[in-house]
Amino acid sequence: CCIISAYLNTFFTALYRADSPTAVIEITPVIEETVKLLPLLFCITVFDVDAFEGGNIIFNTAIGFATFENICYLLENGTDNLFHLVVRGFATGAMHITCAYVIGLGLKMFKKNSILKTAGIFGLLCVTITFHAIFNMLMKTDGTLKQLGYALPITSAGILLLLRFHLKVLFRND
Repeated sequence: CCIISAYLNTFFTALYRADSPTAVIEITPVIEETVKLLPLLFCITVFDVDAFEGGNIIFNTAIGFATFENICYLLENGTDNLFHLVVRGFATGAMHITCAYVIGLGLKMFKKNSILKTAGIFGLLCVTITFHAIFNMLMKTDGTLKQLGYALPITSAGILLLLRFHLKVLFRND
């Protein structure tokens, strides 16, 4: 998914003649979140997976995506500042995992009605695209805003982790 996203990002950046900040804020989140959702949509359509399996699919896709993206970033930018790389790696990983968790939670919320599931997953895709775009926008700044950008996904992932039990009870299988 990460390689496909990279090709699509390059294609649409060239197609729209976007500069780097515009591409990172406007094109990249849409492409990456949509491509990360494709394996899940394929499995839901072809194999009729349940919400638990669907959550595992999107979660594993997000972990693989974040890992590969961080490796590419490391290879592209070097290892000058190890602390920066670790913080950025955790923030990027947390952002992708938070987005996957939101989609997985949506599968559990909209499991019964297929029309509601389609609209709900599309709505949650828009939420994850927006979250990703905000993260990318904060990463393009300096100073306090960039620090906020690092903290936003890590804090969001931490809150979701703390609320995990309560969310499971709320959306348990009936």
